[in-house]
Amino acid sequence: MAGPQASSDAFGVVAIAMRINGRSEVRDDSPRRGSPPPPDAAELTGGALEPGQAIEPGAQARQFATIMEHHALESTSGKRYAEMGRFLTPSGEETNDEAADAKGPNDRPVENGHRNLRVTETALSTALNMSYMAEQLALFGIVVGFALLLTGIGFLVLAIGGTSRRGEARSTAVARHQSATATG
Repeated sequence: MAGPQASSDAFGVVAIAMRINGRSEVRDDSPRRGSPPPPDAAELTGGALEPGQAIEPGAQARQFATIMEHHALESTSGKRYAEMGRFLTPSGEETNDEAADAKGPNDRPVENGHRNLRVTETALSTALNMSYMAEQLALFGIVVGFALLLTGIGFLVLAIGGTSRRGEARSTAVARHQSATATG
């Protein structure tokens, strides 16, 4: 029975170490570094982030993504990517019709900058949210590692208990046998 216990303990310890290392990497090297929250951060996050504060844990990265989405929606008058036209007309209206769009250099259609802003915001917010998710998965992995470690310890306790009971049972059987042989 020592085999399952030992492998469970070893796996638990390795899982904990890997997840702690992964969590550390996520916290140290993530897309949130170098992006201090804007002046309205405290207002938009209910005080969770302060302007200029360094964004460290994943929960703060998630809050920062919320701020970015707010600003993008503000810039696009509440429109999301799919709700906007790809191009702009000569009068500045949105359109998906290349024939009606304004022409820029080299006679190319003028792209809708707000739509491009939404694409950029979505990509950056996704990176921040992935950072949050990676940190949460690492934390889950640590918990699973401890569960495996405790399972291995439980197996060890059962194995020791089973071995000592078998030893007691053998001693009792031997004593009964000796007693029966002596009297018989």
